[in-house]
This record gives sequence, structure tokens and C-alpha cells, in this order.
Amino acid sequence: MKPVATLLIFLSLAQSGLLAQDTPTSRAQEIERARDAKVAILKPEVVSAAERRMRDFREQRILERITAGYNGFRVKLGGMVTGAGFAFGPEYFREDLLNGSMSLRASAQLSTGGYTKLGFETGLHKLARNKVSLDFAAFRRDYKNLNYYGPGPDSVLTGRSVYRLEDTAADILGVFHPNRMIRLGASTGGLWVNVATSSEEHFAKTEALYSPAVAPGIDHQTDFWRNSVFAQIDYRDDPMGPKAGGNYVIQTGWYQDRNQLGFSFRRTDLDFQQYIPFLNKTRRFALRAKGTFTEPDSGQQTPFYLQPILGGSDDLRGYRYFRFTDRNMVVYNAEYQWEIFSGLEGAVFMDAGKVMPRGGLLAFSNLETDAGFGLRFNAMNRTFMRFDMAFSHEGFQIWFKFNDFFNTRRFGVSSEQPVY
Repeated sequence: MKPVATLLIFLSLAQSGLLAQDTPTSRAQEIERARDAKVAILKPEVVSAAERRMRDFREQRILERITAGYNGFRVKLGGMVTGAGFAFGPEYFREDLLNGSMSLRASAQLSTGGYTKLGFETGLHKLARNKVSLDFAAFRRDYKNLNYYGPGPDSVLTGRSVYRLEDTAADILGVFHPNRMIRLGASTGGLWVNVATSSEEHFAKTEALYSPAVAPGIDHQTDFWRNSVFAQIDYRDDPMGPKAGGNYVIQTGWYQDRNQLGFSFRRTDLDFQQYIPFLNKTRRFALRAKGTFTEPDSGQQTPFYLQPILGGSDDLRGYRYFRFTDRNMVVYNAEYQWEIFSGLEGAVFMDAGKVMPRGGLLAFSNLETDAGFGLRFNAMNRTFMRFDMAFSHEGFQIWFKFNDFFNTRRFGVSSEQPVY
């Protein structure tokens, strides 16, 4: 082809735009064309049905609507002993009385297992320039079917029995908090207990299977005056939803047998927690060491229904609730927690613990162990529901609870003993 003819064809293609369409004239056009091509094939993010329901639950603030209530009235979920079933009921709660210096809480709960719990608490929290608080708490509980497998670490599954526990407790608590991290307190009050025959027909009755020599107090119950002191160092970043820091508590209480039936004793509770975060607190190790130790007065005994227990959703999760009972107990828990997405966290864990007749057997030997995994459902950085599945040599257990595993009780409030 002659050069003149070639030039004419080139000019014609350029004028028609065909050449520009096939041959980009700049790097900017190449980038723009690549971007347009990518946009054309993009598809919206597809989430699972479970994640979509969790997002809807959070965005519609369903939990807050249920529990926030109106003018102090709301629904109370959970907070009853393990094994009671799903617990719910009305609650009246105000923390803005007297310009925010007084709180009031009253609740009544019924569980699907037929257990009942009544509670009343009130307190003044801004005394002595916000360094002193004074609280009164009272509870009435009727737990219809509590497990008892016999005393000691060698109890067996076939030794399962059931009993009914009815108790009433009332305590006055004073707390001095010189700064944000330290709390020092003391309490005084009373505990009135009755152990009755369980209505459960599928298991042996405790009073029929165990004698008073094995289960002290099974035949006669007494009433108690009790006094306690406690100290706490709490430097968690958020006590209701901690991701970093630590919480260390020790409490000692003295139970005096009012009826002089031989059941006076001292009880000491320890609870040490530490949270080790990383990756901007989206992942963390949560560690806890907890122990309860009782020491009867000379010639006295610790009644079986006030002895520490081990097993269930709040300590040794691979075992049935109330699986082990004795005068002393220790348990160690370790969790690795990570954020799956906003409002949901995962956890893998290990538990180890044991009961023992004497505190001198505290060595790290003969521990019962389990391991498992779980989910933590959060709202406003608070765990409102958790799911745990744990495995041990006695099988596996599945738990649904409306609490945080590491915040199962409040120290300094003796009314939540013996079963909390």
C-alpha cells in the first residue's frame, strides 16, 4: 500500500473514533477502563442467615427494648441457679433516686423448672464525698431440685440424689472505696434455711441416700447470723464488659449457728481474674483462679448445703451442675476470646478444678479437667447471652446462660450464698 493511502486510512479511523476505542491514548484511560470493568462484575456482599439475624437483632435494639422497660419496670432474664431452666420475671429498678444517690431494685422470678426467687435491694451510694456506700439486700429462694452426689472428689455419677432448698437471707453491706480501683467492705445479716424433700421422682432423695454423718445438716437445719469482710482491687477497663486489666477479690465470712446445733464455721472466698488483650483488644486471653475454703469451729461441722460446689455452667463446664461438693474447692479457667463481628465473640477454653476435705490438699494434682468452645452475644459491650459446649471424661455438657462467665457473682453481698 502506498504511504499516501495508508495516511488517509489512519486519518479516517481516527476521525471515526475506532482507533481511540481500541488503542488507549493515556495511562489514565487505562485505569478508568479497568475500574469500569471491575464495577461491572462486582456483586453485593452475601452474609449468612445467622449473621443477618444477629445484625437485625442488634440494629433493631430488640434486647434494649425488652430489658429497658418503662419508668423503672422491665423484664429480668436469667440470674437463677444452674439447673433451674430459663428464668424470667418482672423487675423494678431505679438508680436515679435522690438525684442519683439512691438505687432501688425489686424482682420476682419463676423458672421453667418451677424454681422461684424474690429479691429486694436498695442503697445509698454517694456518702462521704462519694467514697462510702451503704446497701441492704434480701432474697427469698425456693430451689426445688438441687443435685447432691455425695462428698469428696471420689463421688460417682450413680450417687446422684436431689433435695429441695428453701432459704431467706437479709444483709446490710457497707463499702469504702478510696479510689476507682480499691473497695473495702463489711456486711452483717442473717440466713434462714430449710432443706426439704424434692418433688423429683426419677432420682433418689438425698435424705434417703445419705446419712447425717455423710451429709451434715440433712436431718436438722439451723439459722445463722453471719458477718463478713472483703477487699477488692479492680483495674479492668470496663467491669461489665472487660477486655483488659485485672480483678482481685478476697472475702471472709463467719457463720454463727443461732440454734447451737453444731454448724458454726468460717468461709473464705478468693476470685482472681486477669485479661490480656492484643490486636486492639479484639482478641484476648481471660484467666481466672477461684477458690472457696470453709473451716468449722472446734467440734462443729460445715452443713452440706453450705459447702462449696464445683461443676456446671459457671466453673467446671464439662460436668453436670453440683457434680462435686466438699468443704474446700478450687477451679482454674482459661479462655481465648476473639471478635467474630460486632455483637458476637467466639471463645475456646479449658477448665480445671477439684474439691477436697482439707485446704492442705491444694496442690496442682488430681484435677478434674474439661475443654470446649462457646459464643458470646453482646449488646452495648455487655454479654447478655452465652453458649458453651464443654467435653470431659464424663461426657459433654451444653449451656445457655444470660451472664458473663467471669462475672457470675458480686462479692460483698453475702445474700447470694450459698448457691449463686
